[in-house]
Amino acid sequence: MNNNIPETATNTLAQNTLTQNSTADNTSTQHTTAKDAVRKKVVLAFSGGLDTTYCAVFLQRELQCEVHAVTINTGGFTAHDVAAIQTKALALGVASFTCIDVRETYYETCIKYLIFGNVLKNGTYPLSVSAERAVQAMHIAEFAKQHHITAIAHGSTGAGNDQVRFDMIMEHSFPNVEIITPIRDASLSRAEEIQYLIDNNAPHEFAQSSYSINKGLWGTTIGGVETLTSHLPLPESAWPTAVTETEPKEISLVFKCGELVAVDNVPYTNPTFAIEALQLLAQGFGIGRDYHVGDTIIGTKGRVAFEAAAPMLIIKAHQLLEKHVLTKWQLYWKDQMSAWYAQWLHEGQMLDPVMRDIEQFFQSSQQNVSGTVHITLHPHRFVLNGITSNHDLMSSKFGSYGETNNTWSGNDVKGFTKIFGNQTSIFHQVNHDSHTPGKS
Repeated sequence: MNNNIPETATNTLAQNTLTQNSTADNTSTQHTTAKDAVRKKVVLAFSGGLDTTYCAVFLQRELQCEVHAVTINTGGFTAHDVAAIQTKALALGVASFTCIDVRETYYETCIKYLIFGNVLKNGTYPLSVSAERAVQAMHIAEFAKQHHITAIAHGSTGAGNDQVRFDMIMEHSFPNVEIITPIRDASLSRAEEIQYLIDNNAPHEFAQSSYSINKGLWGTTIGGVETLTSHLPLPESAWPTAVTETEPKEISLVFKCGELVAVDNVPYTNPTFAIEALQLLAQGFGIGRDYHVGDTIIGTKGRVAFEAAAPMLIIKAHQLLEKHVLTKWQLYWKDQMSAWYAQWLHEGQMLDPVMRDIEQFFQSSQQNVSGTVHITLHPHRFVLNGITSNHDLMSSKFGSYGETNNTWSGNDVKGFTKIFGNQTSIFHQVNHDSHTPGKS
């Protein structure tokens, strides 16, 4: 286990190991003074946004901490974005910067099961932020453990879900870790954070930003003054992705054992790449834009806008394929478990062992979920046209609904109907039809 913090370590989209930054203007972070040696080390979950920028400055100037900024990339950052975040972190004076690319881990431990379960919170929201926060918290805690740093800071306020998700998962992953939350503890407003940065001559560019945007592999959320109301829509300019497509487009999605393996006739060796490709293909149609209204962990109601073209297309296509290849009771029990799984994940309980039990059920159910789903994309909507699969239980050799059958006779149906309704028939005969609707 490495006890030394890399000076400006980065793990970009192209590399999965920590690398030393050797640029001349960062050499000052390579020297440790006697004063530095006794400073408290803190791992800061750093995104480069206003809240974490404030924390980076506050922790150093007010608490005299040695800050090690860590960005967890769950699919929201390009290599260019990571470089910009690194530059910003070092300009703020942090001792080191590390970006860890967890897209594949995020998919394997979380997104895959959201697809298997057709998970949409309240029938609307694909849990874009809820899911990634758990993964981010686990990796931040693991980084701190690996480097023997016993304090972690994050920029959550005291008004939302993330504070609970981060605190709980970090404590589960790293028992007895000290968690520092400067913004929550001081109940700071956005304006107060900006003023603090101005007063301390800290690099910042947040004064003109009207919206909070969180982008990841499984969708983008947008918060602003409109989402604090129950009725106002976002202006078109607030949506991160412009609607550029005007004509319909036919595409196909191919699933193998429940996982997306091809998009529009292009195969992918990794479902993560397939998701990213589908997002690029479909986002220009404005598909997956919506508003989620739900109950927060802390008991309030919350509203957030989101755009999630790939997640919505994948979930709906996968769900249609399942309708064709799974049995009635497989579908029923998957629906029940999916709703509960979504709720528990939303509330930060990803590490509850019952989640592993449900995931095993989801995994088992996907054995025959293979086939192609045919879709037409339109501006702001899509149409699921149908599926082709070797496992389609709607096979015509057994009959056609409402037309013909090849596996039973009329007498078979008479006997089945009598037995199937026997208990209800006995009930009404014993109780003299007193429970028949319309009779008293």
